[in-house]
Amino acid sequence: MVKPINSGTARFQTIFRHANVSGPNAAWFPMWLERYAQFLEKQQLTDLSVTRELVLAFLRSLLAQDVPAWQRCQAVQSIICYRSEVLKSQHPVLEDLEATLSRLADSEGRRPDEFGARSAQMPGRINENDPELIRQMRTEIRTRHYSLRTETAYIGWAQRFMRFCGSPTLAGADEKQIQVFLSDLAVKSNVAASTQNQAFNALLFLFRDVLKRDLQFLETVRAKKPERLPVVLSREEVQRLLSQLAGRDLLIGQLLYGGGLRHMECLRLRVKDIQFDTNQLVVREGKGAKDRVTMLPQIAVAGLRQQIEIVREQHGRDLAEGFGEVWLPNALAEKYPSAAREFGWQFLFPAGRRSEDPRTGTYRRHHLHESMFADSMRRAAVRATIEKNITPHCLRHSFATHLLEAGSDIRTVQELLGHADVSTTMIYTHVLQKGPLGVKSPLDRL
Repeated sequence: MVKPINSGTARFQTIFRHANVSGPNAAWFPMWLERYAQFLEKQQLTDLSVTRELVLAFLRSLLAQDVPAWQRCQAVQSIICYRSEVLKSQHPVLEDLEATLSRLADSEGRRPDEFGARSAQMPGRINENDPELIRQMRTEIRTRHYSLRTETAYIGWAQRFMRFCGSPTLAGADEKQIQVFLSDLAVKSNVAASTQNQAFNALLFLFRDVLKRDLQFLETVRAKKPERLPVVLSREEVQRLLSQLAGRDLLIGQLLYGGGLRHMECLRLRVKDIQFDTNQLVVREGKGAKDRVTMLPQIAVAGLRQQIEIVREQHGRDLAEGFGEVWLPNALAEKYPSAAREFGWQFLFPAGRRSEDPRTGTYRRHHLHESMFADSMRRAAVRATIEKNITPHCLRHSFATHLLEAGSDIRTVQELLGHADVSTTMIYTHVLQKGPLGVKSPLDRL
């Protein structure tokens, strides 16, 4: 069956086909050009503006989303092709950006090598050409039902450590090499503590659960994260921000702030998780694989009902075209094989097009990519003249802070946020001390 694509992607595929772009680039270039058009907020995918400043801003937005260098290089290549073949121009000069990103991709180890042909496969697909150790690690990760993101990150760190040791089997790897590798990340690569800890967790999993080697000393090399206060918006800033959003983006913003959801928890909501009768949102398999219930803001009800009807129409079209399945957790997919096509299990915020599941190869519609709302929120913050460095998670921080300011019990806020320990929720009391309810300066008492 031919995979359907939207009109924008079809147009770009025609452009690149006339430009004699073939091979993997014929599939990836249209996707990157469409994403560039979305960054420019273009509804019509024609006559895209291509300036060096816009391209650099686009690349910075990709970097902020942790898009690797090889993919950013692909994005530049697609824009260069568009500039040359559609705009019939050699300006602006972007070839130096392509060369820089290509060198950076090489340094990141993205090219196929003996440690794993990463560019020859999708992230989750088990490749028989990979080293045996990598295949074993993927199998162990999937046996434990870890997420695709965790798998991609852990495999990436394992391959990087294998390159560091110069061995695809790690037969001679010892404790000293692990210590040097982790120290090198902090000293030479200057990575953040969270990144170093992710590498630590990946190597701990590799040695304990795959190689079956217990390394007690590893617990002593964990990096200490800096303690930073969350970025919190005032009520007036939240109002200004939401006033600059519309449609689906406004609805997502209302749920993040009105229900205290994490960004991905919101995007993973299913139609059946919206309970209008009890005014509740059900968050399933949140952080720590825990379910919880939070409040449904009444101001979002009308928008939610409209969004559900949009999903219903789209799901009907997918079913008519022979699709209509959605991803389900492993146990549910096996126990209720027909549930994937039921309307209640469809994502509340589905992606604009169907895509291939990197683990199973199944072609279906997933939820909206997290970069979509993040980009919209960043642009809305600029229009609202909010100078803080905000992310979607800031709305969750603001939800908790404003509840505590209004006198809500901290245990109630803890349950709404899904924190396992109240000490995590206590950080918002430190934020309160800096606001109007905090201690007054002695200078103001003179």
